[in-house]
Amino acid sequence: MLTLPPLALYVHIPWCVRKCPYCDFNSHAQKGELPVDDYVRALLADLEQDLPLAWGRSVHSVFFGGGTPSLFPAAAIGAILDGVAARLRLAPGAEITLECNPGTAEHDRFEGYRAAGVNRLSFGIQSFDDACLQRLGRIHDAAQAESAVRAARRAGFDNFNLDLMYALPGQDLAMALHDIERALALGPAHLSHYHLTLEPNTLFAAQPPPGLPDEDSAWDMQEACQTLIAEGGFAQYEVSAYARPGRQCAHNLNYWRFGDYLGIGAGAHGKLTLPSEDRILRRWKPKNPRDYLATAGTPAGIGGDEDIGAARRPFDFMLNALRLHEGFSLPQFEARTGLPLAAIAAQLQTAETQGWLAREGERYRPTELGQRFNNDLVGLFLGD
Repeated sequence: MLTLPPLALYVHIPWCVRKCPYCDFNSHAQKGELPVDDYVRALLADLEQDLPLAWGRSVHSVFFGGGTPSLFPAAAIGAILDGVAARLRLAPGAEITLECNPGTAEHDRFEGYRAAGVNRLSFGIQSFDDACLQRLGRIHDAAQAESAVRAARRAGFDNFNLDLMYALPGQDLAMALHDIERALALGPAHLSHYHLTLEPNTLFAAQPPPGLPDEDSAWDMQEACQTLIAEGGFAQYEVSAYARPGRQCAHNLNYWRFGDYLGIGAGAHGKLTLPSEDRILRRWKPKNPRDYLATAGTPAGIGGDEDIGAARRPFDFMLNALRLHEGFSLPQFEARTGLPLAAIAAQLQTAETQGWLAREGERYRPTELGQRFNNDLVGLFLGD
């Protein structure tokens, strides 16, 4: 039987100063002055329309993603959070994250963001090598990145994430390790460390950059960087996420544990559990910012709804849960999907036989081999 999981809120702000050639997110280059006030009103109208799906529930985390949310002034972020608090119950100590780009001049507003209610930042650093940053199409350099992080610390932020990438064009092992060393020197609470991927419908996919490391070199970078990150006091808890004790990203953990989330903003997605109807609903909003601004809060402002039927729930659950080193428990699977253990018993047996999953009581964890062959492991649960 379905039971309610924790609820989070995702707020999408779709504008960037410039679109990066590797980015496949719903982001749009800024052209002229941003429609800040209109967008804040649209977000709250959007939330109003989704409220019947979440009556009486508390929100445990809020995440401002993009795009570059820190292009919005602190007063606008505060207005959004005030509007959210007037419509939903924010749990005490709720994690509220704002994504920041160190390449714009907005990082003099960190005190304002903190006063508005933001208590966690996530910086899109990607690299501390200026040549690598240029090849990635980033608008900041290493000095600006370090300056932004230090400004955030002065403003009182001690809970922040640094996003880094490896296997970059022109990068070798020593350069990848140097990025980790410079990141650790800034004292983050959390690191995200991703392999550069040439995603479909991006400039890099159409025109791959020269100098990309081969698979063996990329694997060497991953292993060596993981060792250095661990020596720096960080535990890996997800495929690409590392945290100091007690500093895991609560918002992302809720995704990976198949929790619920409301999604507001252009192109935002949500997932809501409706136990009384035995339904799990996915909802998304129009991607184009112009369309979103014109329709938010109206029936046309819902881009689409889709039920996650019983046949698809095991795959959707495992796609998230098997990214985590902690894996999942059988009671958690049953509560979050509404399905009995029998629905996945055969797949679990195959995964154990392959050496991809290890069982500890009622908990299954991906083995080191299972982590390396995550796509194959998750694929077992695709069904027909």
